[in-house]
Amino acid sequence: MSSAHAESGGNIPPKHRQSIADRTLNFIERNGNKLPSPAMLFLYCLAITLGLSFVFSLISFDMVDPRSGETIAITNLMTGDYLASFLASSVTTFTSFPPLGVVLVAIMGVGVAESSGFISTTLKKLLKMTPTKFITPMVVLIGAISSIASDAGYVLVIPMGGIIFYAAGRHPLAGLAAAFAGVSGGFSAGLVPSAIDPLLQGFTQAAAQTYDPTYMVNPLSNFFFTFSSTFLVGVMGWFVTDKIVEPRLQRNVKIDENIEIDQDLDTISEDEARGFRNAGLTMLGMLVALTVIAIPEASPLRNSEGLLTAFNAPLMGSIVPLIFLIFLIPSIVYGRATGKFKNSGDVINAMGESMVPMTGYMVMAFFCALFLKAFGDSNMGTLIALSGAEVLQAMDMPGQFTIIGIILLTCVVNLFIGSMSAKWALIGPIFIPMLMAVGISPELAQAAYRVGDSASNIITPMLTYFPLIVIFFQRYSRESGIGTVASTMLPFSIVFLIGWTAFLLLFWGLGLPLGIASTYAYPIG
Repeated sequence: MSSAHAESGGNIPPKHRQSIADRTLNFIERNGNKLPSPAMLFLYCLAITLGLSFVFSLISFDMVDPRSGETIAITNLMTGDYLASFLASSVTTFTSFPPLGVVLVAIMGVGVAESSGFISTTLKKLLKMTPTKFITPMVVLIGAISSIASDAGYVLVIPMGGIIFYAAGRHPLAGLAAAFAGVSGGFSAGLVPSAIDPLLQGFTQAAAQTYDPTYMVNPLSNFFFTFSSTFLVGVMGWFVTDKIVEPRLQRNVKIDENIEIDQDLDTISEDEARGFRNAGLTMLGMLVALTVIAIPEASPLRNSEGLLTAFNAPLMGSIVPLIFLIFLIPSIVYGRATGKFKNSGDVINAMGESMVPMTGYMVMAFFCALFLKAFGDSNMGTLIALSGAEVLQAMDMPGQFTIIGIILLTCVVNLFIGSMSAKWALIGPIFIPMLMAVGISPELAQAAYRVGDSASNIITPMLTYFPLIVIFFQRYSRESGIGTVASTMLPFSIVFLIGWTAFLLLFWGLGLPLGIASTYAYPIG
């Protein structure tokens, strides 16, 4: 191990006077890591959900679900019929768990790229081109931009962040954290429109039309704000990583000694250079071909309305298989040029080896899928969301404070309901008409929701990719657990929440346009 790596994880420096923030984060990490393994934790949460569903099913609530118009009722899961159905569908619940296929298919393609050496050579070239002081913002920004590819950033950008930092002689967990902050904390940022925009617009417009049937919301009504937010997320993530998170990790978290990462950052052999050139041209050719196919209005990659980035567009549904192929084929070209892959068996073996580290994730995913299904079926998440909305509505605060309240409520709800669209479908119909009545536009309410959702993504256990992040951390430090991830990501969440909220209020105060055909005020009377 190089001296830089030894400094970042091999020897922990002598104890120094700890700040209040350090003591708080250490407390979170220490006690968080005392929790059971994530798989058992999800199993316990499943048992608690079953028990609480029985208790709350005995209570009558007067809240109305805005999606169905029916009174909220908690479903008792402790019945013979439900338990029998739950058990019978458990295999399907696991195999249909959304992140499972995304993770495994993408990891196979990345595994071939790692085994061939293509990623190692790419990192060498990337590190040569990127000044050391700009590695952090580069990782964060790539993470934020990756939202255009939906969830693919979780399985591609985040592990790359750890590898890049480790290869540069920095703490790899800081790289994972920076990438996670960009991918998940910056999920609502982006330099180009993504499928998130029309998804939220549909809910926002429907809610607005309950108050004003003629009101229309443009899908890009937040685009100028989210575009600008990309750079804000990059700066905030840079500051938190370099000034708060990495120094703390260097003091407290020891990385394992047997990490297998290429230590030679300077030497690229002739075979590697030739393989990289051939693989790069192959990848470029594939991307050009994909672009040519996608451009025509009659492209099979577009949906019936001719859109490429809508959730129902074949292109968006094919993102993960495309990533698999875009990594696989150039990596085979590289491996053949360097002699790493001599036949198809070597490629298949590389795919199989990439699955070995994922066995722990698959166990966690099984129990996570069962818990999320039971929690959703119980309707308790809906109860929590609507209860918080009632409290905020009853406070009747001025406009700016109400927007801040919506952001904070979104953060709280995000701890119990992971789906971005499900949360907005619940609280949007409550807040949008309420805000329109006092002169605040639906577009501003939607922007506030996006800030709260993104800033809290990185600390919510309901994020379906949270177990995967724990696995990524354990690749470098076997002692890492939920507490390590939570304490590492909390500073990002706090800074993102404060900074992004202030940025939205600044946009509002200066009258800068949120997006296309957007406004801050709704005309009263």
